[in-house]
Amino acid sequence: MCSACNTSINQARSDQFAEKMFSVLNSGALTIMISIGHRTGLFDAMGELPPATSTEIAKKAGLNERYVLEWLGAMVTGGIVDYDPQNGTYHLPVEHAAWLTRRATPNNFAVSTQWLSIAGSVEDKIVECFKKGGGVPYEEFKRFNEVMSEESNQTVVVPLLDHLLPLVPGIKDRLDSGIEVLDVGCGSGFALLELARVYPNSRFTGYDLLPQAIERGRSRANEYGLTNITFETRDASGFQDRERFDLITTFDAVHDQADPGRVLSNIHGALRLDGVYFMQDIKGSSHVEKNMDNPLAPFLYTVSCTHCMTVSLAQGGIGLGAMWGRELACEMLKEAGFGEIEVKELPHDPINYYYIVRK
Repeated sequence: MCSACNTSINQARSDQFAEKMFSVLNSGALTIMISIGHRTGLFDAMGELPPATSTEIAKKAGLNERYVLEWLGAMVTGGIVDYDPQNGTYHLPVEHAAWLTRRATPNNFAVSTQWLSIAGSVEDKIVECFKKGGGVPYEEFKRFNEVMSEESNQTVVVPLLDHLLPLVPGIKDRLDSGIEVLDVGCGSGFALLELARVYPNSRFTGYDLLPQAIERGRSRANEYGLTNITFETRDASGFQDRERFDLITTFDAVHDQADPGRVLSNIHGALRLDGVYFMQDIKGSSHVEKNMDNPLAPFLYTVSCTHCMTVSLAQGGIGLGAMWGRELACEMLKEAGFGEIEVKELPHDPINYYYIVRK
């Protein structure tokens, strides 16, 4: 009998769930430590070393050995780093380094572990929202732009030319000839900067709500000597361009808007009749029961609750959330006026769908 609920329980099921909770606690702890290992450069250092002592690893990374030693304890017991007790040496297997070092981009999972630390930094504020409603605004997420830029580099910038653009037949030839391109919710503009560098005959415009992100984009454009790119601080729900652009892109930017329906309508209005809207957004279903086989579903719902949904609600928005799903996305695209919608996937990216949309 269960004394708390006064009902019979399946003891085997209860024990199995207890084991699951041990796994949850350990995985959560490892997520934080992997994030630390990424931010401090420990994985990169170990990826370049043969089996080494904690002293050698700390020296290579330029870090305090006592902290490195404790971190190594988590990595060894978590099955991420190998340890030789006879020689007192630690080693990051090449098979693990292939998923944890900057050299492994775009397959560096350590980048994504940072989202859990960001979520933890606003946990108190999220708890208050559970009680009182409302949301947590963008400015409360101190490292959001930094991590988002790093994540975008993996899923967008690195595969952009060889994998993303080929999803749109003929778009490379059009970019070569010279067209007008807009990226809505461009952040620091890494994707646009890469396109502007490779396609000098085209002109590129980036809109983003955050002034600091726009300034970073402008600074890099100046640094690279690019004259075919413009960044503007604009609310995606407020721009009123009419049939100005041949290609419009959004990279994981629609679902956290205050008014995503209006944003999509604005994009429709700004697109020329023969233009293409390329939307990258989270891979998932609008129905929770259809996400049971998605290996990243708990992670994606967590990021949605602690960032995407709450920043929308903080703006008085609808709080669509990252897991709005393919079904609702297609429905909203049709409501915005688009007539042709194609959804594709790429093997390098288990997190996103790619929507190729035309009027």
